[in-house]
Amino acid sequence: MTNISDYTLDHLDVLESEAVHIFREVVGEFDRPVLLFSGGKDSVVMLHLAVKAFAPSPVPFPVLHVDTGHNFPEVITYRDETVDRLGVRLVVAHVQDWIDDGRLRERSDGTRNPLQTVPLLESIVSNKFDAVFGGGRRDEEKARAKERVFSLRDEFGQWDPRRQRPELWDVYNGRHRPGEHVRVFPLSNWTEVDVWRYIEREDIALPQLYFSHERDVFARDGMWLTAGDWGGPTGNEQVVRKTVRYRTVGDMSCTGAVESTATSVSDVIVEVAASRLTERGATRADDRMSEAAMEDRKREGYF
Repeated sequence: MTNISDYTLDHLDVLESEAVHIFREVVGEFDRPVLLFSGGKDSVVMLHLAVKAFAPSPVPFPVLHVDTGHNFPEVITYRDETVDRLGVRLVVAHVQDWIDDGRLRERSDGTRNPLQTVPLLESIVSNKFDAVFGGGRRDEEKARAKERVFSLRDEFGQWDPRRQRPELWDVYNGRHRPGEHVRVFPLSNWTEVDVWRYIEREDIALPQLYFSHERDVFARDGMWLTAGDWGGPTGNEQVVRKTVRYRTVGDMSCTGAVESTATSVSDVIVEVAASRLTERGATRADDRMSEAAMEDRKREGYF
């Protein structure tokens, strides 16, 4: 006789089941979904969940990456190898193209992360994407944490928190007018520790930047940044060799490393569980521009 406990789901099973349901709901409700895929851990987990949601069929939508041109080379290599292995179509919007033709201008501080908004919105419009999967989680920066699972964007790609829709009993409303689109967050109820525990359970490969390694870095605004052609170091900023890893992966000009000896997923879980700072708050300079930096950028169309 089967014991009822055989059907009990643990915490990760519940999160996985919810995310799989969201992916299937979007594919059933929208015409042209796309998944934002940077090679970072959250997007890697989302793609893994999408593969599970539609197996044995292939993932029924492409992935999109807004490449600043200042991304870590190791992550770009990982991105390309992953989409090739899974047979997923990759759409890349290169920020450099927008700079070359004058649609964007380089910032004085050298960072291109804030420049991603225009290429993202124009790529959504040109490809007629009506649902865009992103990796926002409940424990992230406060503007991201207060997103609903289905988040409406107007015809200009802008976000208005007052237009958030109720999602009682996990009923998602994807209705939108022509020109609007919906951002979808399958990891809404996940935390950073949940992501890492899922990576451990599913044995998901990640770029090696997420684990302890030696790297040439320099100190700026309380963070260890990677030296590179993007504009650092300058002046009296001195390059030193440190044993570090990255909690989040973005533009080299604004993503800081943390000193760490965590060489395995289990080591990272212990380290993250003990941290009192979110990964973005600790290692992303673009979120430190003002108290409302992320919310201001989300209103403009950024993820």
